[in-house]
Amino acid sequence: MKTVSIRDAKNRLTELARDVEGGETIVVTRNGRPVFDLVPHRKRGGLDLAAGDAWLRSKGITNPVPFIAEDFDAPLPEDFLLDAPSRRR
Repeated sequence: MKTVSIRDAKNRLTELARDVEGGETIVVTRNGRPVFDLVPHRKRGGLDLAAGDAWLRSKGITNPVPFIAEDFDAPLPEDFLLDAPSRRR
């Protein structure tokens, strides 16, 4: 891992960018203390929904959410959180 001062990084940015494109990580410092890293760009990952569907099918799951109540997202009664859980049973 290469370390360069922020002033040096400013003057050699193109060269450092080539090094980073080659996979190297460069630590940029100010007054000898690390400030930030120049790292190769990585494409952001996300959910692979097709893989999730394939996994569900492999387990024989055709409907992962079989039932959702009509009032699922309805507001709770005002006293719901004030009432002791042991009394709700």
